[in-house]
Amino acid sequence: MKDGGHITLTLSSGSASASVDERGRKSLRRAWNQLPRCQRNLIILGITAFCVTVLLCLSGDQLLAASLKDVDEKSIVAPYQLPMPNPHHHPGVDKDLPEVTAAEDKGPPRAEALKDKLNELIAYGDANSAENVVRLPETVVAQGPLQAVAQPPPEDNKDQDMGGIDILNNVEEPIIQEPRKPLGEREQLDEAIKSPLNMGGVSFKEHLKKIQPILAKGQHFHGATNERQSAVVAAFKHSWAGYKKYAWGHDNLKPISQYSHEWFGLGLTIVDSLDTMYIMGLDDEFKEARDWVENSLRFDTKRDVNLFEVTIRVLGGLLSAYHLSGDTMFLAKAAELGNRLLPAFLSPSNIPYSDVNLGDLSAHSPKWSPDSSTSEVTTIQLEFRDLSRSTNVSVYEQVAHKVNEKVHDLDKNHGLVPIFINANTGTFRNYATISLGARGDSYYEYLLKQWIQTGRKDNDNLILDYMQAIDGVLTQLMRRTPREHWVYIGELINGKDFKPKMDHLTCYLPGTLILGHQNGMPDSHLILARDLMDTCYQTYMMNPTHLAAEISYFALTEKDDQDIYVKPNDAHNLLRPEFVESLYYFYSLTGNRTYQDMGWTIFQAFETHAKVNAGYTSMGNVKNTQNTRLRDLMESFWMSETLKYFYLLFSDDRKEIDLDQWVFNSEGHPLPVYPLKT
Repeated sequence: MKDGGHITLTLSSGSASASVDERGRKSLRRAWNQLPRCQRNLIILGITAFCVTVLLCLSGDQLLAASLKDVDEKSIVAPYQLPMPNPHHHPGVDKDLPEVTAAEDKGPPRAEALKDKLNELIAYGDANSAENVVRLPETVVAQGPLQAVAQPPPEDNKDQDMGGIDILNNVEEPIIQEPRKPLGEREQLDEAIKSPLNMGGVSFKEHLKKIQPILAKGQHFHGATNERQSAVVAAFKHSWAGYKKYAWGHDNLKPISQYSHEWFGLGLTIVDSLDTMYIMGLDDEFKEARDWVENSLRFDTKRDVNLFEVTIRVLGGLLSAYHLSGDTMFLAKAAELGNRLLPAFLSPSNIPYSDVNLGDLSAHSPKWSPDSSTSEVTTIQLEFRDLSRSTNVSVYEQVAHKVNEKVHDLDKNHGLVPIFINANTGTFRNYATISLGARGDSYYEYLLKQWIQTGRKDNDNLILDYMQAIDGVLTQLMRRTPREHWVYIGELINGKDFKPKMDHLTCYLPGTLILGHQNGMPDSHLILARDLMDTCYQTYMMNPTHLAAEISYFALTEKDDQDIYVKPNDAHNLLRPEFVESLYYFYSLTGNRTYQDMGWTIFQAFETHAKVNAGYTSMGNVKNTQNTRLRDLMESFWMSETLKYFYLLFSDDRKEIDLDQWVFNSEGHPLPVYPLKT
């Protein structure tokens, strides 16, 4: 070992390699130090970016693995947000996944499970992309047979949101899992009362979308075509101008004192006049009335209103305006009002109470009596049925039809009904008067018109009751005066004692009778219609003003001085429409222009004696042209009925409104005739 004082050291091959590596590192260090500083900084920056990228990728894989583990352990996915990549929004996601080699495939089970989960994830994403998803099951709350509303995710699901893609954006519409069970009649009634601003469990707007195919399309009218029609339009404009100036938004106009008169606070004149303006072609007036209804007509005021009057005037007016114009705003308003009137039907007998508070949704009998007027509870069916047919919500027709069924089952006097009925017991008042005038008239009118509205079904109780009632009129109430043989319809006081008194209201009957004859009723109805038409016209012509009194009396024997006479307290005229209505029916159904001439005489009488500076007024005495005692009130039916019927009576086209397709309610509002249900 020792040779000349030197120690010989033999290095292994490993040591030699280490020496070479050391020399290489020194060489790299010298080369690095020889580089310019800017190049060294760029290289460091690149290496740093590469490291950060690698770290981010590793973090993403760990998060993904954690998500898959969570799926394994909990099997829960948030209803609306999926915390995983969506290949629809990120195409080519397969390219970003690490390729599994054969060697790697032999790795531990955990890695193999991760690979399987990734493959399932990709398959799920492909299957649920926007192109493949038709409907997404959601949490839904059933709102009725026609509606289900998607509910927001529960609050605890928000904690599960891990930044995934919102897959609601890929869904065209929710699936309705199960519609709610159809409600019973009483449940529907309670629901409508509880939520008067809804329909079928949803908002009016949503419900109207559902019934789009059955919505009205609107009608076209050409306006006045002759001098007489133009005169009626001028009368309407004069009435409207006075109302607009002095009573806008209120129920009625007092045209002499030039002030408003309030009854229910529902703008009766505006709503009652809508369809008249539309038929007359008064576009500007119709638009300003329509805007008032949309923006100012409210039904939530806590105030009692009369079920009958509000139904025929406001509900009927809104429905008619809807059918003629096709404007669904009117239908939505009608639906709200219909809901608010429904408490009247919550009586023990199904006979509705007469008074309703629209604001607090309550109802009661009239304050002056425990009984309702028979005509009032039986003159709401046209409107409530039309509301059901227009909205596809049956509750309105159901409650109204129950009244028909109840009255049909009650005992009558040869088909004639007493004028009072009790809403609590569902029975007529004992010994009440029988009359085709006030409180009884429109019961008979609506029997026929409901039958026409519903398609003229053979042997329907409506038409059977109507025919029996007219037989009772012929045998119990019809009389002739002893000298001139005027035919009139009297009354039975206490249900048995005849009284030769006929209200002007009864002059609706000739028009109803000829309408019935047109629809198959016997010739005896037509004969009575013609005879009554002559008598009603005589009640106008017999007075010096050529205007009829509210009530006329008739001679029973030849000892009476006059065949027809008027008592001083009954000599007033309220601008009523009933006889003009009958003239219109006769002209429309026969084409005989004699009825137009009769109507023109009466219209001129109104122009002479009822017209004042701010409109037209009722009067207290039609028997004296020098002292008519103007009463300072223009009822809404003047514009709703009287002027409308004058206008249609004077039309060159007697079918301007086809009576085979339309039926007028008791306030002169035309509603469509529906086909017979099979």
